[in-house]
Amino acid sequence: MIRAHSQRILQPYSAQVQIAESEQARALSIDGDLWEFQFIYANARSARGNSGPQQGRFTRAAHIRHRDLARVIDNPVTDEGQVDQRILDLARFLLGARLPFEAADRYEYWLLDPADDSPLALIFSCVDASEMASFPKLTDWAALPAAVMPIDTTEAERSRAYGPVNYRLERCVAERAGGKPRAQWFTRRYHEAEEFPPFLVREDWDNDEHRELCQRYLHRQAPRLLMLHGVGLEDRRRMELAAKANALDVARFYPLYPEIADHEVVDKIRVEARLRMAAGERAYSMGRRDGVLYQ
Repeated sequence: MIRAHSQRILQPYSAQVQIAESEQARALSIDGDLWEFQFIYANARSARGNSGPQQGRFTRAAHIRHRDLARVIDNPVTDEGQVDQRILDLARFLLGARLPFEAADRYEYWLLDPADDSPLALIFSCVDASEMASFPKLTDWAALPAAVMPIDTTEAERSRAYGPVNYRLERCVAERAGGKPRAQWFTRRYHEAEEFPPFLVREDWDNDEHRELCQRYLHRQAPRLLMLHGVGLEDRRRMELAAKANALDVARFYPLYPEIADHEVVDKIRVEARLRMAAGERAYSMGRRDGVLYQ
């Protein structure tokens, strides 16, 4: 049997990864196009009959684009030999699957605001409650690196040798967390009245400079943030507007958006992206490591 779900890649947050897994293999993608197939080598705990998903080591077996899945299934012989049946089983599942898969990582580890112990910034998340104990007791929040997601700086910032927005926001969050930062696990129940930052870090800053840094960071990250599940329509709408500045990223991640608040806005962004790609332009992250470390 093949199970499918999605979960956030943390930390830092870089995407909502799609995962399809059988007992012996899994396939992962952050854009619904390029799929990484991995074989699972179960550990002793799994071998003793654990009824949950397999736990163990993962070995990369192949990278296959969605458009090539049917060809691999129809002709499962390559220069290296016969394609492994575990890959073929997952490929058949993916051909008929509807993306995005339902989000499953509802156990969340948040850095707390010392003013009222409310969630300040999301550090980790996991699918099973049993996994919580395996995460380190971190109280540091990390932004997506500038090498993965560069954010434009002003002439004044460059003249003063200011660092990237990404790392300046990290410092703001650390300062807000206080000298003795604390973090806590929460169990999320989406669609109920819960007070969690919709885009994984608080946006209400007393300092104008800090507020601006936060907005610049989130607006640049908007194409990735739109992959998040459980975001209200008004919040989703303002992030769709922010994503207009990075049309190529929207085109890449659009297949994994669980909902669209304003179809007219998003359709215009995608048209712009097609025109720019036809002219030979590519998204900054394409062809790069993209900051993704599968767990």
